[in-house]
Amino acid sequence: MSGRTELISAHASSGLAVRRVTLEVTTGPDAGTQVSSSAEKLTIGSAPGNDLVLTDPTVSRFHAELVRERGGYRLRDLGSTNGTQVDQVRVVEGYGVDGSTLGFGATRVRLSLVAEQDVLPLHPEPRFGKLVGESAAMRALFAQLARLAATDATVLIEGESGTGKELVAEALHQHGARASRPFVVVDCGSIPGELVESELFGHEKGAFTGATHERRGAFEAAHGGTLFLDEVGELPLAVQPKLLRALERRQVKRVGSDGYRSVDVRFVAATHRDLRQAVNAGQFREDLYFRLAVGMVRVPPLRAHLEDLSLLLEHLWAETFRALGLPARPYTAPGLETLHQLSALPWRGNVRELRNFVERSVALSGALDASFVQAPARESAATGAPTVRVDLPYKEAKEAWLEHFEQVYLRQRLSAAGGNVSQMAREAEVDRAHVIKLLRKHAVR
Repeated sequence: MSGRTELISAHASSGLAVRRVTLEVTTGPDAGTQVSSSAEKLTIGSAPGNDLVLTDPTVSRFHAELVRERGGYRLRDLGSTNGTQVDQVRVVEGYGVDGSTLGFGATRVRLSLVAEQDVLPLHPEPRFGKLVGESAAMRALFAQLARLAATDATVLIEGESGTGKELVAEALHQHGARASRPFVVVDCGSIPGELVESELFGHEKGAFTGATHERRGAFEAAHGGTLFLDEVGELPLAVQPKLLRALERRQVKRVGSDGYRSVDVRFVAATHRDLRQAVNAGQFREDLYFRLAVGMVRVPPLRAHLEDLSLLLEHLWAETFRALGLPARPYTAPGLETLHQLSALPWRGNVRELRNFVERSVALSGALDASFVQAPARESAATGAPTVRVDLPYKEAKEAWLEHFEQVYLRQRLSAAGGNVSQMAREAEVDRAHVIKLLRKHAVR
């Protein structure tokens, strides 16, 4: 298709040749306005900071995004009030082609693909930190990370659950000037709402019930290094203004304290949610979003770079033996049929799901076998519930039965949610922190 990206070279002097796209407003208050770019993602909306800023009052703050993919440009509505159209058809998602008319509220925009191309750099190595990948998508990501690592800019990492966002944050830290200093991780989704402020900023003795001693928060613990907030989209609204202040002034105030403490941190955040949609829905502060999105990184899902499957399998194979404390075993590449079967799978859990498959293969057979991908679901269906232990006291027999129930329920729920713990917790109607506790208890990943 005309919007396709093309790889010029796959080696040291490689680059990704990308057709430029032009968006020109043809109808509405901003008629005549246009932007031209080869960026992977363009956002359209009325908020300052969008790539195409529209003054039309029927356009939402973050109305839609246009994403460059191999097959062309995909238009996605971001939960706008008045909808998005492609050639007069209202869409949630749809592809735009050369000459398409896009609609945002009452404004119409013509999409054009021009002959001019930009060559985007690719990282010369198929690795960056603990990340591996030789595809153009991953090496373009590595090149972007190398540029960002050389700065102290705040970075927001987007990507589906299981794509390796924490590894991206760790790689930014390891390749930066703060590599010898602390790398502190806070999972915002696993902290009870009433404890988030204390976790981030610390507290003084007696600040609240249970505060028997003073405690420094994550900002202070990361002083001189990098603070990584995973699932930042789960932060309660009440805490967001305080986080914004800490980012802007590099000062924090412990709970129960009257004074501020200066901190020196490089800040990195990650989310599987679209924070622009959360802004439109009133669930996330717009000013905090812009403060986080100084450097934007989008980690591609596994299905978008399946050409990396063989390299990832080899990498995870060696890593699994080390993690399990087993003697290293030479890696044998799977046959073409097995590789074809693996490539045809949806991999909703992304690299995390691939890792689980490799671990299961090592534990059960010592060889990669596509049949092990869905092993937990099949095993539970085949074996059924455990036999009721009538030889045990009632309490112990009940606990054994409950253990089985929890394991089966957690595995199947997590699989159905594509490895997304937050989604799993919402669908199960259980607090996310408790879900994480149960997953760890039963070693379900």
